[in-house]
Amino acid sequence: MNETVGVSPTGDGAPARPQPHPVLASSDGDPGDGGPIAVPDHTRAPIAGSAPTASVMTGTGSGADWLARYSSSLLGVFGTPQRVLVRGAGCLVWDADGKEYLDLLGGIAVNALGHAHPFVTSVISSQLATLGHVSNFFTSPTQIALAEKLLDISKAPAGSKVFFANSGTEAIEAAFKLARRNSGSEAQPRTKIIALEGAFHGRTMGALALTSKEAYRAPFAPLPGGVVHVPFGDIDALRAAIDDTTAAVFLEPIQGEAGVRPLPAGYLRAAREATSAAGALLILDEVQTGIGRTGKWLASEDAGIVPDAVTLAKGLGGGFPIGALLTFGPEVSALLSAGQHGTTFGGNPVATAAALATLHVLENQQVLGHVREVGEHLRTGLAGIDGVTEVRGEGLLIGFDLDADVAAAVVTAGLDAGFIVNSPGPHTIRLAPPLILTAAQADRFLAALPALLQTAKDAQ
Repeated sequence: MNETVGVSPTGDGAPARPQPHPVLASSDGDPGDGGPIAVPDHTRAPIAGSAPTASVMTGTGSGADWLARYSSSLLGVFGTPQRVLVRGAGCLVWDADGKEYLDLLGGIAVNALGHAHPFVTSVISSQLATLGHVSNFFTSPTQIALAEKLLDISKAPAGSKVFFANSGTEAIEAAFKLARRNSGSEAQPRTKIIALEGAFHGRTMGALALTSKEAYRAPFAPLPGGVVHVPFGDIDALRAAIDDTTAAVFLEPIQGEAGVRPLPAGYLRAAREATSAAGALLILDEVQTGIGRTGKWLASEDAGIVPDAVTLAKGLGGGFPIGALLTFGPEVSALLSAGQHGTTFGGNPVATAAALATLHVLENQQVLGHVREVGEHLRTGLAGIDGVTEVRGEGLLIGFDLDADVAAAVVTAGLDAGFIVNSPGPHTIRLAPPLILTAAQADRFLAALPALLQTAKDAQ
């Protein structure tokens, strides 16, 4: 069992009695977070340290000052940031000018337990004070325990394995290489990889090859070859594309970047049948939909199938960077062998401790049921608002369409009014708030939305 060593409360310099790591201890107890929708007290003491360090950490300076420094020091791949955020607590964040926002995007489905969750932050601090990083020549109890936990909650069959990465796109890169290893025979090689139109799997080269948006792809051609995109949701088109040359099919159960589009009922089962018949892998990208986002551990778990692999990230670390590739069964898990893939920081003790803490709270504080209830409440409320033409999604991954192409203006109006939302398309708004969002906070947004829509239309 991992242990932490503290300082004697007497101040005499003698080490305190080691305490078991809270995440590796029995999970039967209360993690001390006060329930699924508890938030920390943000009225804490200033950060210690030298004046320059404290100034940076506490966000001293106006937003305009920080953005000027941003433009002169960071690559412009993200454009101009909308705000300079300096502090968060639960579902709320504050910018450098002191303005408060209700965060309905959660770092794009990352901050599963909101900002500064006390249990997660305490576990990260405890682990960092115990063992921060080791190379992959070694392992740690948190890495092993997290792998076991992920295989358990995904109901993976015997012989399944986990590879840890640092992000969703890295998990997809590992899955891409897994697909390449399903190469077939010399007489009948498998070189084709299938993805869907509207897919977003990441921006590194392999993940970008799977991503369909031409604006993302064109500047970096030629991309890794062999990838074919078929129409979204068309089972017949998918079946026609899968043949003996197909190495793998990559699917998102719900396409987030395309505007929160769930696959049609029966699609995953049909994909499983077709890939199994052809000897192709079925790889599910649950980077955005996994870890409770839809009110289930995996969005695909009700489809009644066993995939060959699943990728996870975003909400897994509760805000701390971590990704994972789960390979199902011994045959698929043997495709990548020693030396064929790796990462410096993947499986880091601090990242895996953060993920264990996040899973512990989600599981022991009944957060998944909360997600289903508040998600249904929010979707029902959205459907009754004038100007909203369609509402899609599951749990707290929600997309809704507008009757005019004013989504970008709604984002701007929302920021001005103290709400953080996202526009993946000209007439679509996406919500992916912390999973601890309360019904009262959802109602606050619903009450404000009609005015935001009117403001956006007036600005056109």
